[in-house]
Amino acid sequence: MFTPKEIREKMNGVSEIPQSIIDQIYHERLLQIWVPKMYGGLGLRLKEGLQILFNWSKIDGSLGWMLTLCSGANFFSRNLKPNIAKELFSNSKTCFGGSGMIGGTAEKQLDGTFLINGLWHFATGAPHLSHFTLNAKLTENGNALLDESGNELIRSFVISKNDAEIFPNWKSMGMKATGTYSFKVENVKVTEDYSFIYDEFFTDDVLDRIPFRVFADLTLLVNYLGMASHFSEEAIKIRPHLDLNFFDEKIEEVIAKVIEFANEIEGLLNESEAITQEKQSEIHEYSSNLVNNLSHQILEIYFQLGIKASHTDSAVYQVFCDYFTATQHSNFRRENNYNY
Repeated sequence: MFTPKEIREKMNGVSEIPQSIIDQIYHERLLQIWVPKMYGGLGLRLKEGLQILFNWSKIDGSLGWMLTLCSGANFFSRNLKPNIAKELFSNSKTCFGGSGMIGGTAEKQLDGTFLINGLWHFATGAPHLSHFTLNAKLTENGNALLDESGNELIRSFVISKNDAEIFPNWKSMGMKATGTYSFKVENVKVTEDYSFIYDEFFTDDVLDRIPFRVFADLTLLVNYLGMASHFSEEAIKIRPHLDLNFFDEKIEEVIAKVIEFANEIEGLLNESEAITQEKQSEIHEYSSNLVNNLSHQILEIYFQLGIKASHTDSAVYQVFCDYFTATQHSNFRRENNYNY
């Protein structure tokens, strides 16, 4: 088992997560932190999972991001029929991942199966996935199937990695080891058992009732906090005289707040109370404002580090690029109109 220091050293400058680290992740079943124990997963509570994601993001941004999105995709174990979920997750190496976009079609066949075709982008962890998840428009005889309101029907599917063609086309300045690639599917037949609807559950657990928005906000937020904490560590190595106590204390304060949110959410759900839109908005606004402020503080610190911080082989540069690449995720990105 590698120590956090050893993992960080192995991750420095790589374009793909080393297999030795992936093997440790499999051994610890970290990709299955949200998979129920009944299927062989860890079945962690929300605060426990968030703490793990923070710790790994602090080790390395790409690693934490991959763990967050792939373990988040494995959350869909709860949406699959129990016999299918149990079969898939009996293997400790089962890892879902894919795209939230609607990138293709699922043509309904006479035997009730679906023929999948399409192209999907930004599937994090693609080299390490056992299965891809995707969203597709349902069609029959080439025509879109509609619901009672006239809207196109969308269904999510799980397919084997062997049925997808991966395109390693990630070109961003950071998060280079996340394996965030596009994938293409051509004429792959899938039975209905391997389809799911994200808000329909076959398990009975408090996590099933956590609103997706809250789950996304908190799991992504701990990634930014972990990377920010790592950035602070590397910055002080370059400029030991900098006083970053205020920055470090803020991160500790926010982590405590995140755990408070997690406890509050689970407490409400354990009492069978709904998470109100007001509470969801409170968490989202808090998280968005925090990421915005954190980004400005990191820039202020970076401006004080000097030319060494711009060396492309330096640790602080990698963390800087990882953090600001991650902030382009649509969850917290702010759209502003600037007039000059």
